[in-house]
Amino acid sequence: MYSLNDYNYNLPEDLIAQVPASPRDKSRLMVLGRKLQTISHYHFMDIARLLSPGDLLVLNNTCVVPARLIGSKETGGGVEVLLLNYAGQTEGLECGGNLTCECLVKSSKRPHTGSKFLFNEGLQAVVLGGANGLYKLRFKVKGNFDTLLNRAGQIPLPPYIKRDETNPPPCDDRVCYQTVYAERKGAVAAPTAGLHFSRELLNKLTEKGVEIVPITLHVGYGSFLPVRVQDIRKHQIHPEVYELTEETARAINTAKDQRRRIIAVGTTTMRVLEFASEPDGRVRPGSGECDLFIYPGFEFRVIDALITNFHLPRTTLLMLVAAFAGRDFILNAYNEAIRRRYRLYSYGDAMLIL
Repeated sequence: MYSLNDYNYNLPEDLIAQVPASPRDKSRLMVLGRKLQTISHYHFMDIARLLSPGDLLVLNNTCVVPARLIGSKETGGGVEVLLLNYAGQTEGLECGGNLTCECLVKSSKRPHTGSKFLFNEGLQAVVLGGANGLYKLRFKVKGNFDTLLNRAGQIPLPPYIKRDETNPPPCDDRVCYQTVYAERKGAVAAPTAGLHFSRELLNKLTEKGVEIVPITLHVGYGSFLPVRVQDIRKHQIHPEVYELTEETARAINTAKDQRRRIIAVGTTTMRVLEFASEPDGRVRPGSGECDLFIYPGFEFRVIDALITNFHLPRTTLLMLVAAFAGRDFILNAYNEAIRRRYRLYSYGDAMLIL
């Protein structure tokens, strides 16, 4: 249960979705019943009849920023930069000035302190220090940083979504790799379970009497990092900025007191709610950094059901859903999904665990 190899499965690469379903709520939906270990098959739009009046749906309203910058060194040679701690660093930086930010840097040779990078729209950066691909950069900003980043940056897609830089992309990733309810800028990866919701589907749920509230967790580069230890209990989760407002906490606690179902949309939402939980299952409002690592043996206090995507083998995300549904059951469900040719990962199909 604690070995990394316990979370492996055979991955057919042709099932890795390169574009989302269109429209987005027509993706397929596998429904797992934990109590009786049942597996059934729907489309995501059917969630409007699978949820009940009084259910509380909790969404992560983080917004993915175009944090991937392609440029060159002042001395020549290409460089790729991924801004990591956008949330909080850009607050108050309206027009002009310097922005210091931790970044992942890829280049043919290791950059040295004082190296200068040049990007489109006149955006420049100087290396302040760092090692092993992780560096602190000081960006020289002329004008509004958000505007410059929107023009010069690209959406940082997961590495398994392939794009040919010489040809037009098969979909507009700036729209597709963003939930329809994204509001709070700061993520470098999408909370992908939410990608399946259309505005029409959300309206149907509200009309049915499903209560919908937001939390924020700015998904960080830890989502891309592999687990490198054989004993998963020794793995450290990279902390991510979160906020759970008093209004949302009040709604969750009221639902808990009234014994209504609380349904997390995505592993990021689940982690925030369980991180902020009290022993009685109520949650406390607050903000800060969430570094909760959920793996089998974890005692859930808040969540009754989870909407999630299909996750890569040997990852913390697969360990989380295994903790919630049971390792053997979740791996059986993955094998069933592969047999039925479900589409996998960020742009793929979804799962509802009840």
